[in-house]
Amino acid sequence: MDAPKRTLVTGAGGFIGSHLVEALVGRGHRVTALVHYNGRSDPGLLTELDSECLNSVEVVSGDVRDPFLLRRAVQGCDCVFHLAALVGVPYSFLAPTEYVTVNVLGTAHLLQACLDEGVGRVVHVSTSEVYGSARRLPVDEEHPLQGQSPYAASKIGGEKLAEAFYRSFGCPVVVVRPFNTFGPRQSARAIIPTVITQVLGGASVRLGAIDPIRDFTFVSDTVAGLIAVGLAEGVAGTTVNIGSGRGTTVAEIVALVTRAVGAGTVQVTPDATRLRPAASEVTRLVADSSLARRLCGWQPATSLEDGLAATIDWVRSHPDHFKTSGYAI
Repeated sequence: MDAPKRTLVTGAGGFIGSHLVEALVGRGHRVTALVHYNGRSDPGLLTELDSECLNSVEVVSGDVRDPFLLRRAVQGCDCVFHLAALVGVPYSFLAPTEYVTVNVLGTAHLLQACLDEGVGRVVHVSTSEVYGSARRLPVDEEHPLQGQSPYAASKIGGEKLAEAFYRSFGCPVVVVRPFNTFGPRQSARAIIPTVITQVLGGASVRLGAIDPIRDFTFVSDTVAGLIAVGLAEGVAGTTVNIGSGRGTTVAEIVALVTRAVGAGTVQVTPDATRLRPAASEVTRLVADSSLARRLCGWQPATSLEDGLAATIDWVRSHPDHFKTSGYAI
């Protein structure tokens, strides 16, 4: 599949989605951006795009739980990137059924629409959370799946629907599992922005578990991986990891951010409200992304330190983006 193409991005108003829309427009794609409807006509983080870029995007408001809307949205598309989802583990403990309706039922509607309309490629964006706590490192795509939260379970459900639509109907879908993406525009729901906002705000940082190991991947690398998979030949029916291959603890992130901002000594205070149930905590995740390299030549280009520096700069220049300095659900 050669660019440019007519492309739909669901979840386009979100953190990764907005960066993906921006990158696709830059490559010459004709992009339709599906954002979640709200009464304020708020397109989410698409407002961060420059006017020339945004003016070239067709923005459609709606909900992936509406199969009729999706049928119209995918018509004439060569490629669909499906990012629309309820994200974040903490809220999934409070509203597990809502995660199922959006992440599973919404994915079913999207796959059916793409199948019916003959879309040439569907990129279903999942998450490394589907692996649960890694039994071995690094984690390749053959690692067993384990739903250690309602969020993870809903994403496993979405993946299995993608697999079923490929095997049952020949739907040209590929599943991509990004590992912990971070960068500009991310909210304080995520660990790196909440560490940055708290370090910039004072000498004390309140966090949950600080020992878990994660593979933090800069957003431009994640987006490049999604596009590479979306344009590659012969990948339908596969599942592909996108991650840096470097494991870093939350405690190490605090130290790196503290050093980068020149904050001196920072006190980390335990916050019991941020702890997962004991059997739900994912203790370690580090990606084996060798399949992505073999299939489409993708590899990360941004180091953790450089990505943190860029994110810190963005946080400093966008104080209004963060309504609180805490770790919001």
